[in-house]
Amino acid sequence: MVKNFLQGKPLRHPLHPMLVHFPIGLFLLSLLLDLASLVRPSAPNLLTGSFYAMLTGVITALLAAVPGLADYTVIRSDHPAKRTATLHMTLNLIVVALYGINLGVRSSLFAAQKIALVPLLLSLVGIALLSVSGYLGGRLVYDEGIAVGRHKRRTPTPERTLHFSATESGFVPVPEAEDLREKETLRIEIDGQVIAIARIDNQFFAFQEFCTHRFGPLSEGCLDGSYVQCPWHNSRFDVRSGKVVQGPAKVDLKTYKVETRDGKVGVLLDKRS
Repeated sequence: MVKNFLQGKPLRHPLHPMLVHFPIGLFLLSLLLDLASLVRPSAPNLLTGSFYAMLTGVITALLAAVPGLADYTVIRSDHPAKRTATLHMTLNLIVVALYGINLGVRSSLFAAQKIALVPLLLSLVGIALLSVSGYLGGRLVYDEGIAVGRHKRRTPTPERTLHFSATESGFVPVPEAEDLREKETLRIEIDGQVIAIARIDNQFFAFQEFCTHRFGPLSEGCLDGSYVQCPWHNSRFDVRSGKVVQGPAKVDLKTYKVETRDGKVGVLLDKRS
């Protein structure tokens, strides 16, 4: 319930991108007031205004971090976006720490007519790091599809990835696949290969987990007949052949044979893969 709210699901819009505008604007305002104090040192309350803009920026940054952390926790560790998201979060924490130090330095400079060198440099470094972090945040949305809305499914989506090791024969039994209901999916990882298994018309199909467009998790997508639809940007693939039937994806999926041996359902890997 709380996590759904932090992810903005009741609003049908993620909260984190909405809230980050406040600290960004306030930190930038603080810097502009600092620069104004250099141009017009006799103007009153410029440094006081800069201090309180920065203080409010730190407070709103901490508020924005809460839904940001909620978004971060749902990014799977095997997804390519996880590393970018970790760097984005780390930079944001460094920025908040820098501005916290900056506030401490400024607390004894209210009587000054113009900004001192050290707090000005801290503000410039903070804005620079914030710009890099903002760029990474944009990549997470536009390139990686993080926080993009999911399609509604009537069947459960996999909560975890099951891990297996490859065998000499190439056949990897997956006992959990037999428990799948119609149009349910299962996500497995075999020596670095992340694979989705789907049950359609009482048949099993296996295909690569990540969409060839922007790495959307296909095990969380909609199944319609023999087609799977990416939950991020609507690309559709034929699970029987991996062929793209609807863009924006242009590259076909890799598919895997599913066989039953000795009463066990499993994936047959290409030994060359």
